[in-house]
Amino acid sequence: MTRGQFPNNPVGWSDLQAEGLREQHADGGIARGTFPLYPCGGRGVFARKYPRTTMIHYHGTPITPRAVLETLTGEHFCISYFEPRDLKTCLKIGQSLMLDNGAFSCKTRGVPFDLQGFYDWIDPILAHPHWGVVPDVIDGTIEQQREMTATWPFPKSLGIPVWHLGLSLDYLCELVDDWGRVCLGSSGEYWNVGDAKWQGRMDETFNRLAKTFGRLPWTHGMRMLGQGLERWPLSSADSTNVAVNHKSMTECAHCMAKRIDSENPPNHWHLRPVQENLCFI
Repeated sequence: MTRGQFPNNPVGWSDLQAEGLREQHADGGIARGTFPLYPCGGRGVFARKYPRTTMIHYHGTPITPRAVLETLTGEHFCISYFEPRDLKTCLKIGQSLMLDNGAFSCKTRGVPFDLQGFYDWIDPILAHPHWGVVPDVIDGTIEQQREMTATWPFPKSLGIPVWHLGLSLDYLCELVDDWGRVCLGSSGEYWNVGDAKWQGRMDETFNRLAKTFGRLPWTHGMRMLGQGLERWPLSSADSTNVAVNHKSMTECAHCMAKRIDSENPPNHWHLRPVQENLCFI
């Protein structure tokens, strides 16, 4: 198959998905510079017929009181090794769990990260559909990140490594090549999710992924549930919005979660211009 051609029914695509892509390719519906999210596990959709994809929304914990947490039955949850008190309940009521290594919380609170303790904690519960965040070094160098990801003792299909926005785009592509999926972490000069500098870096990130891989890989946005209606085609994201704010909101935690769950990004990426002085690879 030559570049630009599409198979009659690509592996893993439903008949509807394959037909949608063939129709768009035939009538020019997929524009030059537009890169659809690769349809995986039935999630593939197309820009003309289905302009937004279904992102997986992971709600951070702990969520108190326990009675409030139990109203969120059927949600996806993020459980941190740093604060795992809701693990048992979320295993019972949740669809799937993202098991965070807690390095970010350790960094912000000045607590040493216990690598072996994390692996001992995650070992008995790490199985599909759950997955773990591969340990990373907040504000660390690329070599430090490589050393840390190399400690992962489980199958790569059960973990997703972290690429911090301040690191090189070459390293981002290296992680995608090795792991197939990547978490996007906001730290250092890109700490403030949503500000102008952060947005510029996210544009650079998806421009590079699209140009390098064509079909966008699975990207998880850490602390990015609030970006669900923005332009970046994230496959999944997490935040502690419900956990932190449900007591001060007029809507209940269940209503908050459902509203957030309804916010989904586009399923494709249009290449965007970026300022030269913002580019760093």
